[in-house]
Amino acid sequence: MKLSKIFGLHAVQSALQYSPNKITQAWIDGQRQDQRLVRALDELEALGIRPEKTDRKRLDRFAEGGQHQGIVIEVELPGELSESALKDAVQNLDSPALFLVLDQVQDPHNLGACLRTADATGVHGVIVTKDNAAGITPTVCKVASGAAETVPVYQVTNLARTLRWLKDQGIWVFGAAGDTAQSAYRSDFTVPMALVVGAEGKGLRRLTQEACDMLVALPMRGSVESLNLSVATGVLLYEVLRQRMKG
Repeated sequence: MKLSKIFGLHAVQSALQYSPNKITQAWIDGQRQDQRLVRALDELEALGIRPEKTDRKRLDRFAEGGQHQGIVIEVELPGELSESALKDAVQNLDSPALFLVLDQVQDPHNLGACLRTADATGVHGVIVTKDNAAGITPTVCKVASGAAETVPVYQVTNLARTLRWLKDQGIWVFGAAGDTAQSAYRSDFTVPMALVVGAEGKGLRRLTQEACDMLVALPMRGSVESLNLSVATGVLLYEVLRQRMKG
């Protein structure tokens, strides 16, 4: 069991909404009485958790300098799932596959933002690499705002091999790459598919690109060369959703 501390009213409310059974302890600033904090306190007590009143300095230590807004909770973090769990999930899908694959994405803020968008667009799971990549951390959970508890995250050792296996299951693999002429808006995303996005500033690795069926790009009309990873992922996933809703 992986325990960690989450802080801040928004993150605590997300935990109360999406994974209340994962909360094990809580601490609050005994000097604060604002309405949102009192509401969180009531919800915790309704779960049978009596928050410990403490001082701000202790909460500062728990939050390691972050903005805790007078509340810190300890939660059991969701864990990454295995390759065998991924295979089981693929073989038991009851709708056209949609997976998001992150190739050595290391920034936990980007992972958290991608999880949030993945939840919103109906992604069946997010696949991440075991090495040189962010896993599920308190920062990821905070940014994901509950999506870390609702979207399965599968951790794989050899990404190129996993992509080849997905193709063997009838899943098309689309890689996001800025240097291709194929527009994402002229691609068919209604097929069972996995969208592969590369690491911050690096893009897809060569072996990952070679394992893709097709590389797609977003049109860029301005002076910047690329979008932030999580922003580009969001645009692409919503294009997938648009096409599927239209169909």
